[in-house]
Amino acid sequence: MSSSHTSKSVRAGVRHSLIAAVATALSACAIHPQHFTDAEAVKAAQTGRAEMTAQQEAVTGPITLDEAMARAIHYNLDHRVKIMEEALAQKQLDLSNFDLLPKLTTAAGYTARDHLLASRSVGLASGSTTVPPSYSSEKNDRTYDVGFSWNLLDFGVSYYEAKEASDQVLVVEQRRRKVIQLMMQQVREAYWEAAGAQRLHDKIEPLLEQARAALNDSKQAQQEQLRTPLQALNYQRELLEIMRQLEVVRGHLNEAKPRLASLMDLEPGSSFTLAPNDGFILPDFQMPIDQMEETALEHRPDLLEARYSERISVNEGHKALAKLLPGIELSVGTHYDSNDFLTYNAWQDAGIRVSWNLLNLLNAGNIRHTAAAQLAVAHEQRLALTMAVLTQVRVARSDLDAKRHEFDLMHQLSDIDQQILQHTRNATQANAEGKLEEIRSATWAMISELRVYETYGELQGAYGNLLATLGLDPVPENVKGHDLASLEQAIAQERQHWSALGQAGGKTQ
Repeated sequence: MSSSHTSKSVRAGVRHSLIAAVATALSACAIHPQHFTDAEAVKAAQTGRAEMTAQQEAVTGPITLDEAMARAIHYNLDHRVKIMEEALAQKQLDLSNFDLLPKLTTAAGYTARDHLLASRSVGLASGSTTVPPSYSSEKNDRTYDVGFSWNLLDFGVSYYEAKEASDQVLVVEQRRRKVIQLMMQQVREAYWEAAGAQRLHDKIEPLLEQARAALNDSKQAQQEQLRTPLQALNYQRELLEIMRQLEVVRGHLNEAKPRLASLMDLEPGSSFTLAPNDGFILPDFQMPIDQMEETALEHRPDLLEARYSERISVNEGHKALAKLLPGIELSVGTHYDSNDFLTYNAWQDAGIRVSWNLLNLLNAGNIRHTAAAQLAVAHEQRLALTMAVLTQVRVARSDLDAKRHEFDLMHQLSDIDQQILQHTRNATQANAEGKLEEIRSATWAMISELRVYETYGELQGAYGNLLATLGLDPVPENVKGHDLASLEQAIAQERQHWSALGQAGGKTQ
């Protein structure tokens, strides 16, 4: 009794030990979250920073507006993401086209048994063995199969999927066009803001120094009681307010170039100069409004994307209906089996198989109604977008006119402020009041000049928005080369084409 109890205890101990060993092994195989190490984080940060500006052509001289646009198109990371998405869509189309082909499969196998695959027969009535055990296969067996099959239902579904994938490539292409058009609008505005910052950057510090000196003189005069406290404090308050405005302007100027550098994908903190055109050329676009609307309806990426999406909905409906049909599979194959008991070790076969899920017929009405609803939604979305595009054309045209008038007024105001500054300097006397007036006039003149560049940038942005609203691309479809110089030349030629198009009021090619 004691021996039996001991044996049970031993078996229980062994069982518990095995369970513990298995649990330990499973826990060792479990996956746990692993944070990046500090070294890995540093390496990733360095690699990412280097990859952002890798393979870029160095800035060798002052940057023109055309070069800024070319750099934005060539190097901007958002645009590069859209290019990769377009390439991915093309690869997916290639995969969908490959699914249209029949399936060609091959298989090989090897089996080995420790006993022969022997069997015996038992009489149905007697229940006794009728023949001795026998076998008809070897212990070791090798098989080879090559099959060719084609399912017509799968082909039909794959056909519509391939058509959807081809339209999806076009959808991604239109999205890339939209990114470029909006990016060019941003580059135009940022370029002229940065040009104004470049022109006025060296004027800020001398004015601040002059204001600081006048503030110190006023504090000294207040200590020496040369002026009444109220006069001195009011004077100092005006000087401090002017200094605050100058600091705001300097902060705005310091932000202009980094914004442009980001659009061109230059490394943050890069030093570069701009080479804007002399004077301010006012953009104009005199195409009749009805032709502008027609141009937008023909070329806007949004509308083209909506049309392709509507076509995708049509093919989606066809694909859903195709799945209701019976599946017909044709197959042809050749086979080999090394079993010596076979009379023919190699043979070919062919067959046809029909299958039909009859329960799908019960859902046919829902499938048709869903497909029709999807198509109706896509159609209504396109109509709504068409109305929005027509509205945007008129708004963009009005905005361009408004920005042109605003720039004209700001330019006149800047001229007046410059004349006031000149008269103030000529009439300045060697006293505190004269210094304050000169500093105030110089500050307002500089702020007015800055606003001239800002409003001109807004005018250029409105012009770019009008071009984007019409769906006009900054780069023609056929570019001689993909290097920066070729791209810059193509942008300049297309810009001249836009200008001639707007002046002549003609239609796009």
